[in-house]
Amino acid sequence: MPHPLRTRAFRLLFIGRTLSLLGDAAIPTALSLAVYLATGSTGALALVLGCAMVPKLLLLPLGGVVGDRFNARTVALTTDLVRCATQLFVGAELLGGSPALWQIAVAEAIGGAAGAFAMPTVSPLIRGTVPESGLLRANSLMAVVNSATRLGGPALAGALILTAGPGWAFILDGASFAVSAALLSAMKVRHMPIPRRSLISDLKEGWSEVRGRDWYWTSLIAHAVWNGAAAVLMTVGPALFVHELGGKGVWVALLQTGAAGLLLGSLLAGRAHPRRPILIANLGLATYALPLGLLAVHAPAAVTIAAYGVAQAGLGFLNPVWETAVQSAVPAQALARVTSYDWLLSLGAMPLGYTLAPLAASAWGAEVPLAVASVAVGAACLATAAVPGVRRLGAPGRTAEPAAEMAT
Repeated sequence: MPHPLRTRAFRLLFIGRTLSLLGDAAIPTALSLAVYLATGSTGALALVLGCAMVPKLLLLPLGGVVGDRFNARTVALTTDLVRCATQLFVGAELLGGSPALWQIAVAEAIGGAAGAFAMPTVSPLIRGTVPESGLLRANSLMAVVNSATRLGGPALAGALILTAGPGWAFILDGASFAVSAALLSAMKVRHMPIPRRSLISDLKEGWSEVRGRDWYWTSLIAHAVWNGAAAVLMTVGPALFVHELGGKGVWVALLQTGAAGLLLGSLLAGRAHPRRPILIANLGLATYALPLGLLAVHAPAAVTIAAYGVAQAGLGFLNPVWETAVQSAVPAQALARVTSYDWLLSLGAMPLGYTLAPLAASAWGAEVPLAVASVAVGAACLATAAVPGVRRLGAPGRTAEPAAEMAT
């Protein structure tokens, strides 16, 4: 089996994704600081973040249709150029010294809308540049890069903010998108276009591909619950650590341990070849119940941190295994639409967690939403083991997807 990086098209894709992911990883830190320094208001930051998230959620299904109708390379190249322009604009606004909040919000909304069209193209790009025998290794490489940039991105942002100002983080991100677009323009991607029909028909066909696979839609529910639980932890966890479990340094230690676990899980996924990949990956995802439950009962910080590292390793293992299974089982001409529904459910669950967790914490204490999230994520992920398709779906190339689960 040739290494995916020996394939020119995937090598160019890999370099471009690495650069854009590194640039993106520096943005949350830079954006939060820049908006707060400019306005002195946490509400203004929430507005800007909402402007980036809402268009992305609303347009994701449409992004899936566009990704299947047109070559994923063309769509990704276009969205890279749009996001390059928006990030350079925000960077110039910040470097100018008197940024206008509404202009930053509009730029982030445009960037979020472009992201809705870019996200569904990732799987078709990988599938269109790598033979099926190399999909797992290619997805593992992408997951490793994603994990590594989560470790290095905040450090890069901190260095830029302290030495040059937050505006340069946006300039760097814009430049990374420009390089990614240039690399995409130099590569070829296999594409199987779909017949031109109405938008509603395309959306329905994409949903039928989801609904016709019990292993897929039940796993999506479990993954959405996981994302909602992660939002609960990110909302109420910092206060507990700062006031009761050792302070800010302990919270940072938890996050860094999680990032390291994510990276290790991604590395493991490229070498492990379980006979029932979705079953094993979902069971690994259920370990996220451990840190939530431990934090709810105020277990020693070291124990909770170790459990969080294990749980994030489970996530790191799931991501490439899941992407490989989806790319192998779903027809190429429907892959972007199916992926868009995946992103829609996963991202849509997080605002729910962000909203409900502080309300529940103020009414009953932080322990209640953490305990509920622990039970919910454990039950949802473990319950997928009862689904016939989850148990029967074998590794790509070893066991075909059961015919009864194929969409008609």
